[in-house]
Amino acid sequence: MAASLRLSPFLSALAVILLLQQFVFSVTEATKNGFTVDLIQRDSTQSPSYNSSHTRFDRLYNAFSRSISRANRFKPSLQSKSSIQSNVIASDGEYLMKVSLGTPAIEVLGIADTGSDLTWTQCEPCEKCYKQNIPLFDPQQSSTYLNVPCKSSPCKALDTASCSTDKNTCQYSYSYGDRSFTNGDLGVETLTIGSTTGHPVSIPKIVFGCGHKNDGTFGEAGSGIIGLGGGPLSLISQLNKSISGKFSYCLVPATENSNATSKINFGTNGTVSGNGVVSTPLVAKDPSTFYYLTLEGISIGSKRFAYKASSKAFATEEGNIIIDSGTTLTFIPPAFHEDLVSALEKAIDAERVSDPRGVLSLCFKSKGDIDVPIITAHFAGADVKLQPMNTFARMDDDVVCFTMIPSDDLSIFGNLAQMNFLVGYDLEAKKVSFLQADCTKH
Repeated sequence: MAASLRLSPFLSALAVILLLQQFVFSVTEATKNGFTVDLIQRDSTQSPSYNSSHTRFDRLYNAFSRSISRANRFKPSLQSKSSIQSNVIASDGEYLMKVSLGTPAIEVLGIADTGSDLTWTQCEPCEKCYKQNIPLFDPQQSSTYLNVPCKSSPCKALDTASCSTDKNTCQYSYSYGDRSFTNGDLGVETLTIGSTTGHPVSIPKIVFGCGHKNDGTFGEAGSGIIGLGGGPLSLISQLNKSISGKFSYCLVPATENSNATSKINFGTNGTVSGNGVVSTPLVAKDPSTFYYLTLEGISIGSKRFAYKASSKAFATEEGNIIIDSGTTLTFIPPAFHEDLVSALEKAIDAERVSDPRGVLSLCFKSKGDIDVPIITAHFAGADVKLQPMNTFARMDDDVVCFTMIPSDDLSIFGNLAQMNFLVGYDLEAKKVSFLQADCTKH
């Protein structure tokens, strides 16, 4: 069975702006029934990162380039526990998250990353800081800031930590894949997050890094990182009991003319249920930052291809792919990718051409619609039927390309494949759920 590919050029790199309103509730009160926040796509006209000089194709290629760069940086994080955070590069982050820290509240704009744990921001006094557009956070001006002691459990959760003996303060040190770095004090502080109901959520005693020495490729728009991964220091883990371990998102496949916003949901709002929902187990692996799933195979139309790993060690192993909302493309092993490309080339009645910018490996010449077979991702216990917009993108006026690419390293199920799905994470039940949806209505 084939589906007609009607691809509006869309901006697929994502950014999050969480807008704070007027009222504040405690986290217990606000999360009783969950809460929901808007996500604004990074390259849309609503984003502070929007560049009007870029064409729609420029933005798409930029998103894909960031995706490839980000995936390359996952590799060091799998080699040793000490480099668990090395995949996080500010320029590659797909989300910006606006929150407030401290009392009185000071705005912080960080890169929200499901592939990272520690939340940190640049702080006064600053020994070495990169340029940022908003003022630095000054912990001495906040009545709710506290240093984290050296022998505390949060300090022990860090892979690289030292102790400031003069004030018994835990100090962290992270170096990232492109030689960017952040060093500073581990602290606890009140964090405020916005909500679509107009009632922001105030969360006391959130552990975060107060960076006094930071440099590298971090952009001026952001002031740090907001960690949404699965490790013990991530914001999701710290909110775990309040949100019952549940969060979900629905990513809108925006066109140039669309002002629809994506959503991220926490608590009971993050439950994904209803007719058509399918669920697959979350697999516990090291590093715990990442959300691992088991991909058993992919079907092109009615023909199914078994997952074929780059090495026998990963061929049948559970947790052979991570799901990541911050990576645009989907990355799979080369031999497995070759099987899919061969099947698609036979199934699609169009001339194969090269990607004019050399990013994607399978492209077809087509100014109008082309028929492509339905592609189904077979996760353990969950068959996820992908629509053409999940697997192909128009890269030029007359070029359409397949958005899964080969990688010898970690396999990644990227955000293009997740668009127009409600994707729910239930950390207590240890599962991820998918439900096809019109994300403009969620």
